[in-house]
Amino acid sequence: MLIYNTLTRRKEQFTPINPPHAGLYVCGPTVYGDPHLGHARPAITFDVLFRYLKYSGYKVRYVRNITDVGHLVNDADEGEDKIAKKAKIEQLEPMEVVQYYLIRYHKAMDALNVLPPSIEPHASWHIMEQIDFVQKILDAGFAYESNGSVYFDVEKYNNKTRAYGKLSGRNIDELLETTRELDGQSEKRRSADFALWKKASPEHIMHWKAPWSVGFPGWHLECSAMSTKYLGEQFDIHGGGMDLIFPHHECEIAQSCAALGKESVTYWMHNNMITVNGQKMGKSLGNFITLEEFFTGNHPLLTQSYSPMTIRFFILQAHYRSTVDFSNEALQASEKGLARLMEGYARLQKLSPSAVSSVEVKDLQDKCGEAMNDDLNTPIVISHLFDAVKAVNLVHDGKETISAEDLNEVKRVFRLFMEDILGLAGEENAGSSNEAYKQAVDLLLNIRLQAKQNKDWATSDRIRNELSALGFEIKDTKDGFEWKI
Repeated sequence: MLIYNTLTRRKEQFTPINPPHAGLYVCGPTVYGDPHLGHARPAITFDVLFRYLKYSGYKVRYVRNITDVGHLVNDADEGEDKIAKKAKIEQLEPMEVVQYYLIRYHKAMDALNVLPPSIEPHASWHIMEQIDFVQKILDAGFAYESNGSVYFDVEKYNNKTRAYGKLSGRNIDELLETTRELDGQSEKRRSADFALWKKASPEHIMHWKAPWSVGFPGWHLECSAMSTKYLGEQFDIHGGGMDLIFPHHECEIAQSCAALGKESVTYWMHNNMITVNGQKMGKSLGNFITLEEFFTGNHPLLTQSYSPMTIRFFILQAHYRSTVDFSNEALQASEKGLARLMEGYARLQKLSPSAVSSVEVKDLQDKCGEAMNDDLNTPIVISHLFDAVKAVNLVHDGKETISAEDLNEVKRVFRLFMEDILGLAGEENAGSSNEAYKQAVDLLLNIRLQAKQNKDWATSDRIRNELSALGFEIKDTKDGFEWKI
């Protein structure tokens, strides 16, 4: 399996450190607001990776963190904690804010059919581990204390390792040179240095006692501490959005190397961004749309509601390393494409086999597997599934034939890649109540079929006409009937 390693900037053969075990760490949300499309993309991307690694025979430990402390408003080392600020505005305890939005995040992930990770640690649960990590960096000589805060010494680290900037490709010598003029304007020696531990101001809500001060950990620190706690000092894959490459993940590499004397991560994987009509999505631009707003259609930029599976399909139609631009037209096209795929899958279940096959379907699994092994190329997998739908439709229309062996194989492979790996669950099959609904419609149409056989045209026509008035499209076939909404 080839995956693109952001660190080396090339596709590499995935070789876990301790096969058949595979360690995967992904940066999760800072839970101070409703989940949006930007949260959905990494969740779906690494959900597919999680699913495919398990299918490939690996025993995967998937860790996705929850940031509930230390993430400051400006993503730097000054200002308010995002969750503490929200707590003040809403007059709540910070952990009330965390719990409220974490429940909403999990609800959205469930709707998108994102599997839960193996472990979901919170930053606030691992303060002692983070304090220990800071002490290791201090002992190694790559950090300094200033007025109760502790900062990572980027220049000293870079002079020894020449490694700071290796993930992002930034020229750190230039960065250090242009920031020297800021020396003395803050408690940091250089503005390129970043906080490992911050002394809390009197009004700061969340704080803990540490050897240096009563304070709180820096944002970058939590992932170094928690990833190595649960996956070991060296593990396989670290994922996240491309916006985290600098400074967050760059700082993680520096922290871990300084504390442990070695790099922790073998492969870095990053999904690209989502834009809205060509613009970066953001609250200040008025184009920020939450997942709940997508699901309900309750936003000025939306012309309709979009189901969770439409959102998932929309994201998987693009390669995870390419940008995705939202528009109503693009989502409506995804909605129609997903409907065609689901209709083909439903039709596949009703095909009658023949003695021989005139369609070529034996290579479907090889083609889909080849695409997944090429850096999770989900758009190509989807195109192969659409090719299979074309063959299914030809058999359904009597223009081609398929043997029982080939039919069973297509059913198996279709289910494997569409449901198990891509996670595209048919929404009519999403729950027991919807399954009961489907069975009720089938029951009614079977009554109609019996009425037709008894030449009770009045009952037959009444059932058909009233279902049509409710929005059902009914098609009589040689094997009985088909229906959709």
